[in-house]
Amino acid sequence: MPETIGVISDTHGLLRPEALTALRGCDRIIHAGDVGTAEVLDGLRMLAPTVAVRGNVDNDALGKKLPRSRVVELEGHEIYVIHILAELTADPASAGLSAVVFGHSHKPSIEDREGILYLNPGSAGPRRFRLPVTVARLSVVEGRLQAQIVEL
Repeated sequence: MPETIGVISDTHGLLRPEALTALRGCDRIIHAGDVGTAEVLDGLRMLAPTVAVRGNVDNDALGKKLPRSRVVELEGHEIYVIHILAELTADPASAGLSAVVFGHSHKPSIEDREGILYLNPGSAGPRRFRLPVTVARLSVVEGRLQAQIVEL
């Protein structure tokens, strides 16, 4: 059975029960920054092994422990995780990456740029403006990465 990674971002200290429901059944979870509190990661880890990167508001002791970026592997696909896409300095294609996961804008998006999947799960934390509250799911289907936005 294919592995599924849940992707969440911009919780800002709020772990909604709806987010936990949407991520239930995922094999692993990626938090793409602006975590807010250790309790958010603790709650996610109760569902599945969880990794996170530091967001621009993660300036406390927890944030200082989180890397600015990291690479996650999913069934042979290398996924680069960073909070602010504008801070991406590597060329994903040259680096052999299949995907870039990011947050920060609170705007969910799935985009293919020259064969590289760019995924922003949106924000699962406090609602900002009129943007939806969302998470995402990432899996490999027929050898290709496939992403889905889940509105909460």
